[in-house]
Amino acid sequence: MITQNKREKIFSQLRKDLVSGTWVLFSTKRSQRPDFSKKEEKKEDGVENKKNCPFCKKNIIEQEEDALVYMKKNGDWSLKVFPNKFPALSSEYKDINKREHGPFEVIDGVGYHEVLVTEDHAKDIPDMEIIQIAEILDAYQERYLALMNKKHIKYISIFKNYGYNAGASIDHPHSQIVAMPIIDPDVFRSINGSENYFNSNKECVHCTMIEWEKRNGKRILFENEDFIVVCPFVSRVAFETRIYPKKHLSYFERITDEQKIKLAEVMKFCLSKMKKNLNNPDYNLFLHTSPCNGQIYDHYHWHFEIFPKTNIWAGLELSTGIEVCSIIPERSAEILRK
Repeated sequence: MITQNKREKIFSQLRKDLVSGTWVLFSTKRSQRPDFSKKEEKKEDGVENKKNCPFCKKNIIEQEEDALVYMKKNGDWSLKVFPNKFPALSSEYKDINKREHGPFEVIDGVGYHEVLVTEDHAKDIPDMEIIQIAEILDAYQERYLALMNKKHIKYISIFKNYGYNAGASIDHPHSQIVAMPIIDPDVFRSINGSENYFNSNKECVHCTMIEWEKRNGKRILFENEDFIVVCPFVSRVAFETRIYPKKHLSYFERITDEQKIKLAEVMKFCLSKMKKNLNNPDYNLFLHTSPCNGQIYDHYHWHFEIFPKTNIWAGLELSTGIEVCSIIPERSAEILRK
């Protein structure tokens, strides 16, 4: 039998803030990650760490069971998804073990943490073919569908950290998929804001913003039949961009194959412009979609957000929670459209 003290030593742990009602994840396993990223200026060829890269084919440790593998005609793999060796959440135990510590609520960090790796160390999204990017989106969907009905899972976070300053410890192109027993605070605020706007106006807040951006035109970077890319009117960082489906869609996991191709097109355009016009900045890319906790979120509008690492939170931001953006989004869009 595993005692309570034993559980707390080997588990990641979620603690609920009494004031905000949001959760903070404590995961000591993450501190054990090796750092293979290059802290100095990145080389243009992107091969500086290929020799020792743990995600390159000749070095990658074969998993007991990969979660997903896409094969090429020559019998080699082009993409694979496998459990993170240093997970933020653990699938080792099957219950959340909800309990109280004084006035605080605590649960175990039960969940799933996976890594998605593409084959070429030197090719990231801006350098890939559209069909290769669509394959990544297809893998996102496939793993989302596989994890969403697992016990205790309420939200699945899909994100990509590019560069040392964005939190990437390995240079090789990769994404992460984290299935968690809570709705993360950022999505929680976004969902609540969307619901409040819908209840007051009987319209989707994101659809309202998209229509206004289309009429205004100043902050649009690119659009095709299905998707639009904008620098938001209220950007939180310089050169922040968002990729929206033009049609009101609430659930990313329902994306069609045709939509994946169109989304891959705008994603390549957006990240290529950042690479060229912002000197290949570090960035975070992540998905906001409706939770998979069994409730209905038809008022929500899924989208991807991209945050270049263009600023650092200091005293004003930390003390007030007010994010300071150094460039207005109209100018950001103008620079990125070059």
